[in-house]
Amino acid sequence: MSELFSNENIFLNQSFKNQEEAIEKAGQALIDAGAVTDSYIQAMKDREEVVSTYMGNGLAIPHGTEEAKNAVLQSGLTLLQVPDGVQWGDETAKVIVGIAGKDGEHLDLLSKIAITFSEEENVERILNAQSAEEIKAVFEEADA
Repeated sequence: MSELFSNENIFLNQSFKNQEEAIEKAGQALIDAGAVTDSYIQAMKDREEVVSTYMGNGLAIPHGTEEAKNAVLQSGLTLLQVPDGVQWGDETAKVIVGIAGKDGEHLDLLSKIAITFSEEENVERILNAQSAEEIKAVFEEADA
């Protein structure tokens, strides 16, 4: 899974006015990586209107709706580290993982991310990471 996280798709020390701005940043990073088309950002916002992608432990995983699967060109991930957090519904998200899965791969990716974040120690390491390499190491260890 860590191979889907490129250093260019890991953004440290971010801050956002609101959830929508954070989703736009995550979606734009997926577009820039060539993983999705422009329409995917709206699909991420549409999903959020149906059900919150806040998962607990400070983690939100915004991703597109089922109808947006044709906007996914290849699987991709982006991670936004938000030390001060951003309001996500009634919660505060400090790590936002934008996700696009090709051919149903998103379910496997969601599962691996959730497993990594189920360990409080991993959450702390990601929140305190000073480099993309440190963040990727947490996912590699959790994936082993």
